[in-house]
Amino acid sequence: MGGARAQIGQLQPPAPARPAAAQARPGAPIQRLDTERRVEAPEGVAVALRVAGPFPRLGAWLIDQGIRISVYGTIGGVLGLLGSFGEGIMSIIIFAIEWFYPVAFELRAGGRTPGKMALGLMVVQADGTPITPGASVLRNLLRFADFLPFAYLGGLLCMLSNADFARVGDLAAGTLVVWRDRPAPGARPSSAPPEPPPLPLLLHEQRAMMDFADRQASWSEARQLELASHLEPVLGGPPPTTLRRLLGVAAWLRGGGR
Repeated sequence: MGGARAQIGQLQPPAPARPAAAQARPGAPIQRLDTERRVEAPEGVAVALRVAGPFPRLGAWLIDQGIRISVYGTIGGVLGLLGSFGEGIMSIIIFAIEWFYPVAFELRAGGRTPGKMALGLMVVQADGTPITPGASVLRNLLRFADFLPFAYLGGLLCMLSNADFARVGDLAAGTLVVWRDRPAPGARPSSAPPEPPPLPLLLHEQRAMMDFADRQASWSEARQLELASHLEPVLGGPPPTTLRRLLGVAAWLRGGGR
């Protein structure tokens, strides 16, 4: 059984070796090479968050600002016919949209305004959990501090002064703007009929099989067969049969045969 367990551990492709120049020297300070931040969720699960920098966030803001300007132009054209009364109503509408447009989308669309949706960004709490109503209101009300002294210069300087690119509102509300992971192209659930595993599996072995099934559509057929062939002594049969049985076990582990 020990040999079978060693085979299951080979389902994941090996990570590429790092160049010798990239290896850290003993005693050398660890440098931050990317924007990935690892946090521990309340459930005790480690989560990797990729923090978004100023430029993609600026792109998202420009898209959202374009939407707001279009709305103002459409509504203003109608209310302009009402004279000063229409101007008063327009002022109220501008105030409401400027301050609550991002809050409404962040709370109803998973931390994403239309601009963030377009660029694959989202706002989350610093521990990776969904943004809360209080945090969304606070981070957006403090945008006036980011605008100071002019043209959001204060917000830009604040973002560049910390490793998480957090502006004043993010620091106060305990939020982060991160890249939203998208499913791999072509990834889809396996349609293999579920079948029970031929031997009892430990939790990490079950996880390895289910991870393989989740990712197999993003690999070439030859790569799938190559990885599945490691389980030939366990599942039996040629690689195509082993692959089919592996996906069947993964489907069974997800509850398809229970």
